[in-house]
Amino acid sequence: MKTQVFHLGITKADIGGATLAVIPGDPERVKRIAEGLDNPRHLASKREFTSWLGELDGKPVVVCSTGIGGPSTSIAVEELAQLGVTTFLRIGTTGAIQPHIKVGDMIVTMGSVRLDGASSHFAPMEFPAVANFDCTCALVDAARELGISPHVGVTASSDTFYPGQERYDTYSARVLRKYQGSMKEWQAMGVLNYEMESATLFTMCASQGLKAGCVAGVIVNRTQQEIPDETTMQKAEQQAIDIVLGAARRLV
Repeated sequence: MKTQVFHLGITKADIGGATLAVIPGDPERVKRIAEGLDNPRHLASKREFTSWLGELDGKPVVVCSTGIGGPSTSIAVEELAQLGVTTFLRIGTTGAIQPHIKVGDMIVTMGSVRLDGASSHFAPMEFPAVANFDCTCALVDAARELGISPHVGVTASSDTFYPGQERYDTYSARVLRKYQGSMKEWQAMGVLNYEMESATLFTMCASQGLKAGCVAGVIVNRTQQEIPDETTMQKAEQQAIDIVLGAARRLV
């Protein structure tokens, strides 16, 4: 019987019966998030996956990085689910594409445009990438409790940072025809932002009876500039952390 999952390098005993995980992309954010919990302790670090365990109201909560993009996210979520986790709260940063969204604002994603490939390994493209209702409400309520009014809506979730998000400041300056003008089309449909993990996360969880939600801090507005300010980015990250921990407390 397998006791340690292959990529994360942790066991069911390590997570102490935890059923909720907070999943940032960046391994560097894991400790920072875990320190907002009671009794935080490091579990393992392998490749892009760093995991810590802490407590909220005496109940165990896992914090585990997923790396960037859908494929690595699917590995983290799969292996955490094998260990007993059933609720996943993604926290990240994002680039807004609607002019009215300000840098530093928070976005809670209800559903995602499936611009990825990994999600199709879990459900056909006709299946929607939708967040769990309870997770979404918990994130929105946690934000409002902090005096933050989050934007709630649809996210475009792309496998690539550059061409899939229609960036031309690249080595080749080339974007495939199917993505040329795509940002303008998403804007016209009311899509709020780009990120790279939620489509895989939502499709994977919704199609398998797991729960997932996603909150992201806006670090740049693509209608104004491409490069974020470091100070603003750190502030947005911290606000997103405060929201996700507040939501976790409601769900744990």
